[in-house]
Amino acid sequence: MTTMTRPAEMAAPPEQPRSKREIYTAMSGLMIAILLAMLDNLIVGTAMPTIVGELGGLAHLSWVVTGYALATAVSTPVWAKLGDLYGRKGVFMASIAVFLVGSSLAGLSQAMGQLIAFRGIQGLGAGGLLVGAMAIIGDLVPLRERGRYQGLMAAVMPLAFIGGPLLGGLLTDHLSWRWAFYINLPLGVLALLVTAVTMHLPGRQGQASVDWSGAGLLAVGVAALTLLASWGGIEYPWVSAPILSLAALSVLALGAFVSVERRVDEPILPLRLFTSRNFTSAVVLTFFTGLAMFGAVTFLPQFQQMVQGASATSSGLLLLPLMGGMLVTSLLGGQLVSRTGRYRGLLLAGSLLMAAGLGLLGTMEVTTSQATTALWMVVLGVGMGMLMQTTMLVVQNSVGQPDLGAATGAATLFRTIGGSLGVSLFGTLFAQQLPASLSGAGGGRLTPAMLGGLPAAVRDSYQHAVTTGIDLVFRWGALIALLAVGAAWLIHEVPLRGLPGQPQPSGDDLIPHQAQGSAPRRKPAHRYDGGRDQWLVTAGGHHPAPAPPRATIR
Repeated sequence: MTTMTRPAEMAAPPEQPRSKREIYTAMSGLMIAILLAMLDNLIVGTAMPTIVGELGGLAHLSWVVTGYALATAVSTPVWAKLGDLYGRKGVFMASIAVFLVGSSLAGLSQAMGQLIAFRGIQGLGAGGLLVGAMAIIGDLVPLRERGRYQGLMAAVMPLAFIGGPLLGGLLTDHLSWRWAFYINLPLGVLALLVTAVTMHLPGRQGQASVDWSGAGLLAVGVAALTLLASWGGIEYPWVSAPILSLAALSVLALGAFVSVERRVDEPILPLRLFTSRNFTSAVVLTFFTGLAMFGAVTFLPQFQQMVQGASATSSGLLLLPLMGGMLVTSLLGGQLVSRTGRYRGLLLAGSLLMAAGLGLLGTMEVTTSQATTALWMVVLGVGMGMLMQTTMLVVQNSVGQPDLGAATGAATLFRTIGGSLGVSLFGTLFAQQLPASLSGAGGGRLTPAMLGGLPAAVRDSYQHAVTTGIDLVFRWGALIALLAVGAAWLIHEVPLRGLPGQPQPSGDDLIPHQAQGSAPRRKPAHRYDGGRDQWLVTAGGHHPAPAPPRATIR
């Protein structure tokens, strides 16, 4: 009989569960860190037209977002694995520090290339913020109550979406776009202090090394794929040596990554997680959600400022309907899942509403009123709020406690990769509509303030080109969102572990953890002891001895 558990050094002595007050206190640092990551993207997004006007490089606009997202995607599974091995608190604080270094450097940028590079450093740190916060919640809160707390965490996102553009507009209009990066410093220091004082998690003394070879191959594969999506049809023809070379490099690197992950003892992305239908479907759903949502919404401020004539500050206010919809459904959705244990309906409704909202935004014209745009943004926001944390709950419900960090990291990775590819692909579609108009409109250094001074014919031509490009972006986003509907349909309703009055998951619903270096020679029989979040595996199918209770992380 073989019992698969975490290595001895990973265990913690049993302790009493935390009180709600202790949980909320510890969560305050996590919420500040998530707010930090969310605010950054939105503040920068609002400031981008002004940044491009000063630094130039409109053709590389999407790379300010894509470079950040790419670095986040590559670093996410590494941060997650480091947290599993060595303890989440120290790793989480280290990611905040890296993010602050990148923010300082980005604010000092003198050229678009420098800004893109320093945004990459920011992204490396950001990869540990979101995945660290979600995994730490898994340590602090039982799964049956996690929907409620994750709903609160999800509420940070719409608050950031509301405050970020407003703050970005105020900083850009009244100070400088550089403060879009400097503003991270006081908030980041506060997150570090609160985390250090309020969060008490034990350190772990993992003996395994990090899978750096896998991380490197993943970085090469994702970077090549993102470059392909960004350069294809713009910098080079789709059928050209550079694009075909990038495609081949991406396939080879990602194929080698899969091969490495099969062989190493502690893979950054354990492939056995994908044996669960729910886990795989939820990860695919997060990928398509990220691709459709982040790729499309990135360009909404461009339409508001360059076509509807909004200032950087007022464009933030115009996003309130989108964020309000997200805020309401993220809070109510988390409460609903915690009370009922049912989530499939939310995922289907959310993905359908996201597709509908993107499709409606794809019908905008130069004369479309701000009220009409606001109504369509509400539809999109309601759908997005239903999806953001519910998919993460499905992922965490599909694995045992030892795999919590890796599973959370995998879901975050695929959502980030989806967003990165979405921004690149949609940036390509958008850029293809602009060159003819830009030649008579100041080139790539046109700012919203300069637009009103152009001759009427040139201004109208430019605005029609922007509208055509952004409509195309939203229409493609709607089509991709329909793929998210398909992924949501494949998810089946598995009761949340420990939910009162509900049966516990069977062996087919939860993925067993495989300890380092203990690969079985034949397929094991396994059962789940739902009350203790433990998977017990027997080589011969016999009932194993009871496992020790899961330690409560304090």
